[in-house]
Amino acid sequence: MARRTRLERNTKETQISVDLELDGTGVRSIATPLPFFTHMLDALARHGMFDVELSATGDVEIDGHHTVEDVGLVLGSAFEQALGDRAGIVRYGSATLPMDEVLVTVAVDFSGRPAFVWKVAGLEGKWIGEFDCELVREFFGAFATRAQCNLHVLLHYGGNAHHTIECIFKAFARACDAATRIDPRMGGAIPSTKGTLKV
Repeated sequence: MARRTRLERNTKETQISVDLELDGTGVRSIATPLPFFTHMLDALARHGMFDVELSATGDVEIDGHHTVEDVGLVLGSAFEQALGDRAGIVRYGSATLPMDEVLVTVAVDFSGRPAFVWKVAGLEGKWIGEFDCELVREFFGAFATRAQCNLHVLLHYGGNAHHTIECIFKAFARACDAATRIDPRMGGAIPSTKGTLKV
């Protein structure tokens, strides 16, 4: 059965649509009003091997915050819906990746419970083009809330803000790819002693 969902969210601040296929090949079409953010979402789809069509517009003339956070909310909801009852999934995934002078670890548990830990220093007050680097935290926090997952992001060390953020997105992609895979040994069972990951 295809693990795919399509969602739309329209408010006075943002208009977002996403079509997500978990078992994809990295085919993607991403459009947002923030070029660097678009680049990061493109990397997420490519390195996670997710098929993603995502379109977002928003009040970026005020600030990019609403657009970035709301994309996190919608994408998190898309993962939550595409995973269904989470039967047979690996559930846990982690990735430690380098990017030049940067080393990042991202760990995720699609547990049905939201928790978010962000151990990343050095992005405060930094901008990449028109993108406020502090919004990366808002994106991942929103994703964890709506995807109902535990998400931990740890920057071991680094310097360049572009490298740091790109490494985080790629590690996140790899961790989510690992966690959302179907494990044939599970035989379709829920990977929890409770028998459910939906409460």
